[in-house]
Amino acid sequence: MKNSFIKISLYATFLFLITNCATKNNNTIINSDKDSFTKDTVVYIAPNKSDKKTFFKDSDKETNWVDSIYNKMPLREKIGQLFMISAYSNKDSVHTNQINALVQDYKVGGVIFFQGGPVRQAKLTNLYQSKAKVPLFVGIDAEWGLGMRLDSTYRYPWNMTLGAIKDLSLIENVGRNMANENKRIGIHFNFAPVLDINTNPKNPIIGNRSFGEDKVNVSDKAIALMKGVQSQGVFSTGKHFPGHGDTSTDSHYALPLVNFSKDRLELVELYPYKRIFNEGLASVMVAHLNIPSLEPIPNIPSSASYNVVTNLLQKELGFEGLIFTDGLAMKGASNFKGPGDLEIAVLLAGNDILLCPENVPVAVQKLEVAYNDGIITEERLAHSVKKILHYKFKIGLNNYKPINMANIYDDLNPSQNDALHYKLYENAITVLKNEKEILPIKNLDQKIAYVKLGEDVNSDFVTTLKKYTEVTEVANTNIDSLNNELNKYDLVIIGFHKVNKTWEKQNFTDTELVRLQEIAKHNKVILDIFTKPYSLLPITNFDDIEGLVVSYQNSDISQIVSAELLFGAISAKGKLPVSINTSFNVNDGLTTEKINRLGFTKPENVGMNPLILSKIDAIAQKAIDGKMTPGMQVLVARKGSVIFQKSYGSQTYDNTRKVTNSDLYDVASISKMISTLPNVMQLYDNEKVNLDTKLKDMVPLFAKTNKENITFKDLLTHYAGLQAWIPFYKATLDSEGKPSAKYYRRVAESDFSTKVADGLFIRNDYHDTIMKIIADSPLSLKKEYRYSDFTFIILKEYLERKTHKKLEELSQQNFYSTLGMNNTLYNPLDKFDRSNIAPTEIDNYFRHQVIQGYVHDMAAAMEGGVAGHAGIFSNAMDVAKMMQLFLQKGNYGNKQYFSEQTFDAFNTCYYADKGVQRGLGFDKRIAEKGPTCACVSPSSFGHTGFTGDIAWVDPETEIVYVFLSNRTYPEVINDENKLAKGKIREDIQQIIQDAIIK
Repeated sequence: MKNSFIKISLYATFLFLITNCATKNNNTIINSDKDSFTKDTVVYIAPNKSDKKTFFKDSDKETNWVDSIYNKMPLREKIGQLFMISAYSNKDSVHTNQINALVQDYKVGGVIFFQGGPVRQAKLTNLYQSKAKVPLFVGIDAEWGLGMRLDSTYRYPWNMTLGAIKDLSLIENVGRNMANENKRIGIHFNFAPVLDINTNPKNPIIGNRSFGEDKVNVSDKAIALMKGVQSQGVFSTGKHFPGHGDTSTDSHYALPLVNFSKDRLELVELYPYKRIFNEGLASVMVAHLNIPSLEPIPNIPSSASYNVVTNLLQKELGFEGLIFTDGLAMKGASNFKGPGDLEIAVLLAGNDILLCPENVPVAVQKLEVAYNDGIITEERLAHSVKKILHYKFKIGLNNYKPINMANIYDDLNPSQNDALHYKLYENAITVLKNEKEILPIKNLDQKIAYVKLGEDVNSDFVTTLKKYTEVTEVANTNIDSLNNELNKYDLVIIGFHKVNKTWEKQNFTDTELVRLQEIAKHNKVILDIFTKPYSLLPITNFDDIEGLVVSYQNSDISQIVSAELLFGAISAKGKLPVSINTSFNVNDGLTTEKINRLGFTKPENVGMNPLILSKIDAIAQKAIDGKMTPGMQVLVARKGSVIFQKSYGSQTYDNTRKVTNSDLYDVASISKMISTLPNVMQLYDNEKVNLDTKLKDMVPLFAKTNKENITFKDLLTHYAGLQAWIPFYKATLDSEGKPSAKYYRRVAESDFSTKVADGLFIRNDYHDTIMKIIADSPLSLKKEYRYSDFTFIILKEYLERKTHKKLEELSQQNFYSTLGMNNTLYNPLDKFDRSNIAPTEIDNYFRHQVIQGYVHDMAAAMEGGVAGHAGIFSNAMDVAKMMQLFLQKGNYGNKQYFSEQTFDAFNTCYYADKGVQRGLGFDKRIAEKGPTCACVSPSSFGHTGFTGDIAWVDPETEIVYVFLSNRTYPEVINDENKLAKGKIREDIQQIIQDAIIK
């Protein structure tokens, strides 16, 4: 690779001789526009070795290998090394045979794969490599991962999305992942990063492929991506030299004009190349561009310009790596010269590898003639071929091994990819407007509507929005009627969802622009666009839009993360990588407040092993197969983010209705912890009650009874000696075991309006009877722990007397409405369809019907479905919110519901020395005895429910665990509680603990 002198052609019809043009060394450059070449005495001077840092040093072993291979090659094999040909894994055997022939007969040096699949491509790679005398380079144009070209592979965000991220380590991680996926299927070159600075919003071919319009940002991101790729032993190819970002023509179809001065090119387009060369970029792809300031002869593509490829790229910028042409079948090149003549021109311009030629046999033949005629000298040929061989050695092709075909799909799609993807969007999504701090949405008690624009899917966005609060989808084709409907709402979220394909049009239609304008004019609006930021260009006035969010792409993860941002589970960090007219400038981006609501991510991001967590599936299936429960919901959160949320089985054993994450379950005694208890904690926090308050002072009914001196502390720790329960319902049955007409009516009447079940109403005054029975019940003679439902039945009475509000009203106003627990309530049939509620039992002893949507507990049913100890219906997501509030010691969404001191008081075991593992209302771990595995910490707490539930928090590991089921279905007579005996909930909890990465 010393300086060499290579004869260069003159064109037959006319000759342009230009000296001292775009060169530091006063070399002579010859160019023209005809197809035929003749021998001439004008010389090509190869670039000198630069004084820049050398990143790819040649060892003696490497040089010896290169020389030994080169010296044994006949001319055709040397010429063949210059070609990298197009290959597909989604074509038929005809195509495969054609590639085989080019490898065997023309000794091509490499293949670049396009569309297909990873397993098919790996098989073909092994096949083609087996036919090659010198192992092939394998390349792929995978700018955002293999998913750009191959099915069943991972697709990372577009470069423009990455351009919004300030944390360069994340970009480097993308490069590492991409490289490892490339290596797994035998790829040596990834034609990335794109170094084009997209200063033209109407650029038809770059756009989202660019990191943006700021040269520093583009350079930073490109260098980070390149470092990640090359750190794993894959070569990066920077493109499209000298810069394709400010063109209005697609070089696939014509030759784009870049009509800027040399000074401008130096200042902008060449800036990232100068920087990345100093960081060790392995290779460069030269674009097909018409750049008069660099190549004065009209219509010569930059790829065929000696001024561009040799004088500028190699001499001025000192680039010593491999130089690829862009695809030679592209019209920007092929319109210049035909097969063979084009390859001669680009080789003489200084390129090393001729990419995607149209006709290899013709090109090889013409190159052989040019060589024999002295147009291409041995020195010129050796310069590129030996460089190619050096890079083959560096990538390990001197010791080639076939691709291992086992587990390719799994290896290419590890769960870590999604974990990184979450982080990328958490750092990319950009807030451009936030008037009156509309973001994050803090008030969950307001009415929120969602309106969709665009034709693509939006399900993950809407589903995640609804996990935070009640959001109503509003759709109407008529703008006037739509606005009339939206008048009912306090806030409108507009999602603009366009198909996630970079070359598809992603603009608002005229109709959508009018609709957006009209909605914004009459409503408080947050606009969230799931597409390129350039789609905002037609909007000339953003005054009526209070909140503006750019989410960049319409992927499932971008939708989930964007919803998180809207509700404050994460803060906004992204910076706009391009400008939007005069409305928003490059690098604009507001920071929003992070409030401690539950978010969503992948296990790896919170130090959990997803493979271990996946074992939950087998435990859940064991429970279903063993008829321990027909179905269940399981949720795991850690460090403020839900990392596992799945539903299993069906609502009943006939499998007619699969369980979904939004279905409601009767949570039984968990009602105590998530309804009655937090309301009591607020009264304690406000000093309305203390640990020593007597029951007679809380509920006058208990004065002058054997319970009058029970303290608040003893009551809540179940250390008061109360009976466990009383089957109140039995006293209301007739001799046949049916509800007695003395106590019930089939149709509601004025004195019988308390609904127990379908067609069953109890006397309104029976509540007083229940309370009198409790007041008169005996106490244990020995003061010892005895779990009792009476505790929370009494506390409901206390709460309602003290506050003059019903328990259901207290829980809704004090907690559920502001926590966004819109799926948590008593008597769910007032709001939800029965099919969305798991049945708990076929009752043949009291109500004599399927219990679905009515509380399972008999005493709670006799209270009209609202009791202190039971009655709440919810789903795992809503229960997790309350548990997260407890984990955060009374704070959620930056709202303090009760003090940390109050929480600590309630989570204390006051009678631990007596063997009582209870806080005030909270259950605690009892080693080897349940309700948890022994693996959780002593500071952990929670509660279980008779219907087969557990909600548990471990402060030491910051884990929230919720398990909901209807194990009582179809009946609980002679109950075996197989779910408890099978230790299903405990085994799942053990898996969760085991999944923590130590």
